[in-house]
Amino acid sequence: MSQGRGPRSTWEVVRSTAWPMFVGLVKVTVPLTALSFAIGLALALLVALARISSYKVLSGLARAFISVIRGTPLLLQLFIVFYGLPQVGLKFPPFTAAVIAFSLNVAGYAAEVIRSAILAVPKGQFEAAQTIGLNYPQTLRRIILPQAARTAVPPLSNTLLSLLKDTSLGSVVLLTELFRESQLAAAESNEFLVLYSFAGLYYWVVCVALSGAQKRLENRLSRYVIA
Repeated sequence: MSQGRGPRSTWEVVRSTAWPMFVGLVKVTVPLTALSFAIGLALALLVALARISSYKVLSGLARAFISVIRGTPLLLQLFIVFYGLPQVGLKFPPFTAAVIAFSLNVAGYAAEVIRSAILAVPKGQFEAAQTIGLNYPQTLRRIILPQAARTAVPPLSNTLLSLLKDTSLGSVVLLTELFRESQLAAAESNEFLVLYSFAGLYYWVVCVALSGAQKRLENRLSRYVIA
């Protein structure tokens, strides 16, 4: 029989897994979160503008999109993109599939946040913009959206925090992100409680950092609030 070292201690397991988990966080979890949120936010703005459009077709399509996204589980959406679409000839790598699913999910929820924030801006702001000769796109860009952003930041930040944690679902489409690294190590060592708790610590630290950034952004945007 070969001379083995015997079972590793809990501390040794955590120490050997901490770096792979950190790599999964930096290389997959954070880029997946950032890219999905950026794309989802851009889509959400378009959907929100379509939702408040006077054109019934646009408004109806936007309403239907929001209803479908908010009425179905994110895990199901992820499975449809990664496992379902290849059956109709649309096959994506795991990371791309995750970005598509997460971006669409963000768009569905954030669109209503942005729509509410835009409608919260006093109608007089639109009228004032017209009197100085601004067209609709200019009014949105220079007057309405800066004011709406202040209202939208807190709920959008919650969406971002939820997205960061939801990226753990990426493991079901073969993405080796933070949570997947903890799963692999826990299955090998049987240290489920410690390793999953340690993964939770990573998520918590990033969420705290994002919450701090949210506060700074709110303070910066407060200058757009009309007293």
